[in-house]
Amino acid sequence: MAAFLGLVAFFWPFVVAPGRLGANYAPPLIFGVLLVLVLCVVISEIAEGGINSKALAMLGVLSAVNAALRPLGAGTAGIETVFFVLVLAGRVYGPGFGFTLGCTSLFASALITGGVGPWMPYQMFGCAFVGMLAGMLPRAAGRLEVMMLAVYGSLSGYLFGFLLNLSFWPFSVDPNSSIAYLPGLPFTEQWQRYLAFDVATSLGWDTGRAVTNFVCVTLAGPAVLTTFRRAARKARFRAPVRFAPRKQGGGAPAGIDSGP
Repeated sequence: MAAFLGLVAFFWPFVVAPGRLGANYAPPLIFGVLLVLVLCVVISEIAEGGINSKALAMLGVLSAVNAALRPLGAGTAGIETVFFVLVLAGRVYGPGFGFTLGCTSLFASALITGGVGPWMPYQMFGCAFVGMLAGMLPRAAGRLEVMMLAVYGSLSGYLFGFLLNLSFWPFSVDPNSSIAYLPGLPFTEQWQRYLAFDVATSLGWDTGRAVTNFVCVTLAGPAVLTTFRRAARKARFRAPVRFAPRKQGGGAPAGIDSGP
């Protein structure tokens, strides 16, 4: 539900008629609801055992790591050092974990670097989609998996820029421009205008991000994937609980066996 509402909030210029309440107030309200939804998802998963204390600790550690890595790139020429961890963690721990990690990482980073502003919710959910989609990639192993993740990481650099441009496109371009947002235009013409705006203003920047993601995943991917999977095995996330039969005779009473 949070992901769906996030898409609605990003693409509102294509679906909200001009002059309606949603054109001015809906996007901030939707993102406020999204933040509450993410918190509710985490709390409900903890209550139902979907996220135990070990998985929650891993979420906190990776959020802190991403918050520390982000200032290293600082977005200069599109170089971002935060995405390759999202891609690899989403791949190993699943789409739900990747979605939540994208939100928490950018939230923590914004608090540390003073980057809190109206753009922050867009950045949070842009990264959330990157982590979520990484967990939905098809199965692969070995070098093929690393190459698949590197290509996806490169594409996610363009995806993130494509989504983030929607946050300011309707407000930042001269209405007389051929790439400006004009309320009331048909969807196809509005879409063409936005594609032209995206290519003209941020294609080079997004290319820097895409190259950075590809290089980081290619170089660090095998070691980081191994580390994440070893941590998951040692933590035994969602370890099955098995009830052993009661021993006969003088043996100790049977208890709960949580696995070998």
